[in-house]
Amino acid sequence: VQLQASGGGLVQAGGSLRLSCATSGRTFATQVVVWFRQAPGKERAFVAAIRWSGGSTYYADSVKGRFAISGDSAKNTVYLLMNTLRPEDTAVYYCAADPAIGLSTVRLSRSYKYWGPGTLVTVSS
Repeated sequence: VQLQASGGGLVQAGGSLRLSCATSGRTFATQVVVWFRQAPGKERAFVAAIRWSGGSTYYADSVKGRFAISGDSAKNTVYLLMNTLRPEDTAVYYCAADPAIGLSTVRLSRSYKYWGPGTLVTVSS
């Protein structure tokens, strides 16, 4: 299973970016796809997740209402649309996946088996 994140870049505060996470390999292994981010000097933090079966989505409180996670099953790609970006959103964003994640563990990075390289998002003030 491979994951490849893309779409990061430099944007001004208030702007938008859309990240993509392309997945390949055994599709059953990527039933839950998640975005985490890690800012300099900080721990990796949960951002958003989507469950392919049923389409349930989950968000961190800090991004709720500003970010939207979605998936295109035909392209095996998950997107993270980030609106109204703030300087504190600056981080390396990682996508990860796992065959099965329970509701109580969806926000925990240790729950995910497959990880892709990150993409840097920089929000200037």
